[in-house]
Amino acid sequence: MGDELRVVSVVGARPNFVKMAPVIAELDRRLDPGRHVLVHTGQHYDRMLSDVFLEELRVPPPDHVLAVGSGTHAQQTARVMERLEPVLLAEQPDLMIVPGDVNSTLATALVAAKLHVPIAHVESGLRSFDRTMPEEINRLVTDQLASFLFVHCDEAVDNLRAEGIDEQRIHLVGNTMIDSLVAMEHRFRSLRMAARLGLQAGEYVLVTLHRPALVDGPLLEPALRSLGQLARELPVVLPVHPRTRERMQSLDPPPGVLITEPFGYLEFLSLEADAAAVLTDSGGVQEETTFLGIPCFTLRSTTERPITISAGTNTLLGLDPARILDLPSLLAAAPGASPEPPPLWDGRAAERLVGTLLEMPSPRPLAASRP
Repeated sequence: MGDELRVVSVVGARPNFVKMAPVIAELDRRLDPGRHVLVHTGQHYDRMLSDVFLEELRVPPPDHVLAVGSGTHAQQTARVMERLEPVLLAEQPDLMIVPGDVNSTLATALVAAKLHVPIAHVESGLRSFDRTMPEEINRLVTDQLASFLFVHCDEAVDNLRAEGIDEQRIHLVGNTMIDSLVAMEHRFRSLRMAARLGLQAGEYVLVTLHRPALVDGPLLEPALRSLGQLARELPVVLPVHPRTRERMQSLDPPPGVLITEPFGYLEFLSLEADAAAVLTDSGGVQEETTFLGIPCFTLRSTTERPITISAGTNTLLGLDPARILDLPSLLAAAPGASPEPPPLWDGRAAERLVGTLLEMPSPRPLAASRP
């Protein structure tokens, strides 16, 4: 394709920024000025979930901000589609890059496909095999529409092959989220956030809970109660996502749990790297802890990141708040040595991804490539 390629990248939520920051930097480095356009849908608009991440990751100001805000899945998806279409019509890109599995991802893929703009999907091929998760639907549809599927592990390649995806569309490049972590390691290691919170490194549990299956129904109250009981044995830090905070307003706060506002990217990584363990329902945290060698316990029945389990760093607890009380015994049985990161989780995934795009023939929409 060469450096004359015109690319639009679309981000919308906190995990997107981490995955795309190294890709954006590499595109801006290798393309001629003005050939790369950045769109922020505004799906995450809270400062601690958006602006702070862009600042810390040193992402340039977006060229377009769609400001779609919160809403139901249908509302968010519809707003992104309505507001992105005129942007793509004006920019006339040769290629559109979209990461992850949030509503912005699905909406962007749908708009681009209908305008016959070729799509590159970053973090393709992940599957939980649980279609009650909205992210699973977003992943499945986006992968079907994408011309370039950039994957970060062999399991993702296998998933795409099983779905009949053309081998030529699949590119194993590594994990761009780990690129961001590697680039920032010297900065977050020096923050010592645990000490700032009065905690001893290696002697606390960091918790993140935000998925609808856990926080939107009856499971949140027993989860908080179990965290309070866990805090009698180990200090517990719970940075509260805005969605979770809203649901917690009618519940008693768990005694002994340090509840905080969301942390910035560097602050959170500092706490993550020094934790005895992390309890989460997040996908990205499972990957970060695998790279850092920190035991992770995932309060879900399935994971789209089985590589974290085979690496020995992640344990599925099921969607069962009572399992939180098992953490001390599980930690005692956990292996002490940090494992090696998975192949290609080396900080150079974005370099391989952009190199693949620039070395390929001129992109064509998926529909146009079939007879």
